[in-house]
Amino acid sequence: MKLHVLVVDDAVIVRNRVSKILSTVPEIEAVSVAASGKIALLKIPQVNPDIIILDVEMPEMDGLETLVEIRRQYPKLPIIMFSALTVLGAATTLDALILGANDYATKPSNLTSIEAANQHILTELVPKIKALSAVETRFIASPPSTVSYKNVTNQDAINQDAINQDAINQDRINSVSTSSIDIVAIGVSTGGPNALAEILPKLPADFPAAILIVQHMPPMFTKLMAERLASKCHIPVAEAIPGTTVKPGHVWIAPGDYHLEVLRDNNIVKLVTNQAPPENSCRPAVDVLFRSVAKVYGNKSLGVVLTGMGKDGLQGAEYIHACGGHIFVQDQASSVVWGMPGFVANAGLAESILPISKMADAILQLVAHN
Repeated sequence: MKLHVLVVDDAVIVRNRVSKILSTVPEIEAVSVAASGKIALLKIPQVNPDIIILDVEMPEMDGLETLVEIRRQYPKLPIIMFSALTVLGAATTLDALILGANDYATKPSNLTSIEAANQHILTELVPKIKALSAVETRFIASPPSTVSYKNVTNQDAINQDAINQDAINQDRINSVSTSSIDIVAIGVSTGGPNALAEILPKLPADFPAAILIVQHMPPMFTKLMAERLASKCHIPVAEAIPGTTVKPGHVWIAPGDYHLEVLRDNNIVKLVTNQAPPENSCRPAVDVLFRSVAKVYGNKSLGVVLTGMGKDGLQGAEYIHACGGHIFVQDQASSVVWGMPGFVANAGLAESILPISKMADAILQLVAHN
């Protein structure tokens, strides 16, 4: 059965091109288009889409207003925001992710040919459509589920499983080596802005390790995300600048389209960025950061792999694990897509598999314990 996609955009050329290109993919069918948010809301019950591609900037009822209303009526319908690669588009897209959009894709711009623009749409949208349609997705805006009396026994069993897993995670944290943790390296993709917003504000101003983050995002998006996180956190958060000395209690995020690494010069560790070829089709790539962290910090490193599609971070986690460092991953239930953390967990590299709500506490406990 094909995946049914509803394309919502006020520009007729965008609607037609996206729907035509997506329909060339055997597993996908663009079942309908809509020129506005209001029309989209009318079409959803008619065409029953598996996923929606939603423009950010539209007149009368913009993408954010449409998103909120879709979430209210259809809390589990996957939505990918489709935005221009501009400061305004990036800011609105980040707002959309906070409001419950699952992912985003950038519209083609400054490309040399129609073929390049078409390929951009295929590359940006198709993997995300498949990833979000293949899993049970979870949304911030979803109403809480109600547990009836007849389900109390099953719920108790679920709660007991959670307690048992907490005990296992606690034993693992208590049993790790006593070497200090000097660096926390975090890799994240789909669902990342909300995952990071759950973790970083919980860390204290005197957090005793440095934090480096690779979030799969293009330029402008990473800078804006860093600024937003900085406004909510007790510790400084900034986009990484090459040559910066790595210090405890600071967070640096890899700039869009640049790999982030660390380099030790005598006793000083500095940030390095570069535009070496993408890895796992990503730049920045988690593997690049993790390999660098393993080389410089060895068993004094903690790698954290959060929600995201693909397997970026798996090879890097192997490096950190091999040098005696530590690995935490986000659990499947709280991940938007359990690709990146799932590969690491299934490879047996994770010391702890944690819900996002408990990740900050686990990081703090490991760093404080050591």
